[in-house]
Amino acid sequence: MRVLQLIDSLEIGGAERTALNYANCLVDYVEASFICTSRKEGPLKQDIKPQVGYLFLNKKKTLDFKALRKLNGFIKKNRINMVHAHSTSYFFASLLKLRNRNLSIIWHDHNGNRVLFNKSKNRILIYCSYFFSKIITVNNELKNWAKTNTHCTKVYYLSNFSVLTKDEKQVTCLKGEAGKRLICVANLRDPKNHMFLFRAFKEASKSIDGWSLHLVGKDFEDAYSNELKSYIETHDLNNIFFYGQIKDIHYVLSQSDIGVLTSSSEGFPLTLLEYGLAKLPVIATNVGYCNHIIRNENEGTLIGINIQEFSKALLNYANNYDLRKSHGGMLYKNVVTNYNTEKNIKTLISIYGD
Repeated sequence: MRVLQLIDSLEIGGAERTALNYANCLVDYVEASFICTSRKEGPLKQDIKPQVGYLFLNKKKTLDFKALRKLNGFIKKNRINMVHAHSTSYFFASLLKLRNRNLSIIWHDHNGNRVLFNKSKNRILIYCSYFFSKIITVNNELKNWAKTNTHCTKVYYLSNFSVLTKDEKQVTCLKGEAGKRLICVANLRDPKNHMFLFRAFKEASKSIDGWSLHLVGKDFEDAYSNELKSYIETHDLNNIFFYGQIKDIHYVLSQSDIGVLTSSSEGFPLTLLEYGLAKLPVIATNVGYCNHIIRNENEGTLIGINIQEFSKALLNYANNYDLRKSHGGMLYKNVVTNYNTEKNIKTLISIYGD
């Protein structure tokens, strides 16, 4: 089995990290493992194992035939027989199938929002699904959607998993008072619902003293980002800090005290697994598969998109160190037991070979 992970970029994001984790971990399980990024490289490139074959296409447009020829040549040269395409890279993978009839295409859907879309918004995907050998989804709702709406008959649910980076360079030092830091790891884009987080944190801060909020994730410097920064400036929230994309995520989490994720929609949030590995207590909105990771009130706190619920949860943790330690420890046990690398990769291999 010679497998290529296909992803649009190697920026720091959930789908990107999953593709990288698969490429690196499969080295010990398959004949050869490869990863190809089509549009952009990014910080995650530095984490590719030496044993993993790498290709960057520098794709400029949707129908970039030069990039397609380059990838097709790479596949033939390395005798790759399976392409694991993540998120929107399914279209380019489908074009490959037209040139390589014996190539198996597996599409991995990370978009939890898809269940809200009708067929008309997924026409290209549905057509391309004729070329898929299998589909992998990050939750059962997406699995049911794919079974109902696509032409692929083999659809599987596979949970995400997180990998602790060894020898991580410790660079980023969080501001604010030690022991009173909230961390939110999420790129600055709409489904992550940062504005709700800001409003809820502003309200909760009236009842707790010295706590600060720290935001890690890519800033796209767009209207969404500008609105967030304008809100902070208008309300003089000098206890909220931005750090952008960082590589030393586990070091940053070790400096944090509570993990928060207030998304309006999710697939399977890798961020919650990272919080768990850092033994952080978590406050998260009850969307997507958050309630499969935080299974009960001893592993964290799930809330609605409600300022009062957030404030209550934050006050509960802020005023109770032992509770934070207990919930963080229980979430850690859950993550290392149910979302570990070996278990996930063995399931993936079984899907590949089915």
